[in-house]
Amino acid sequence: MENEFYRHYKDRVVPALRERHKYKNVHQIPRVNKVVINTSVGSQPDIKQALDEAKAELALITGQQPAETRSKKSIANFKLRKDQVIGAKVTLRGDRMYEFLERLIKAALPRIRDFRGVSPRCFDGNGNYTLGVPDQTIFPEIEMDKIKRNIGFDVTIVTTARTDEEAKSLLSELGMPFSDRAKKLATASPAEGGPAGQEQAA
Repeated sequence: MENEFYRHYKDRVVPALRERHKYKNVHQIPRVNKVVINTSVGSQPDIKQALDEAKAELALITGQQPAETRSKKSIANFKLRKDQVIGAKVTLRGDRMYEFLERLIKAALPRIRDFRGVSPRCFDGNGNYTLGVPDQTIFPEIEMDKIKRNIGFDVTIVTTARTDEEAKSLLSELGMPFSDRAKKLATASPAEGGPAGQEQAA
């Protein structure tokens, strides 16, 4: 059975991107290639216990078993040894990737306190976007009474877009709530769908 969020991409997002950027070939239209969720527990005093908890919660959130990540070099000031296990990551593709993106955009991000959208400045210049998740409690799968410590994540969305502008168009059409989009709506004239126009429509 085809994933609903992927069907939304094919039926709604692809035509919208084609119209906006005037793509001549369907293969030029950007898509999400993979999503990488990464966390580090290297600063925790009890690294082994913290790592076990982080891996368990990552697995719960993503539905996939995490891989351990290791330090690339020794840093004496941080009491870090080369090749020491310091975190965990999950790489999602296919249906699991689309399922995760749907839950992130529609369920998790709106649960952040005083949420005003994600920053539009977190692209890497190559069409990939990274956002920081302050703690795991925004995900509905996490049971609040079982949390022993807050664990933050980095979520990197890797796309096939050639530019950051095209990647932003893709993520916006998928529903990613960029903060500058909310500001544009707030300052738009009634004819552009601003607040006054919305009140009249109501």
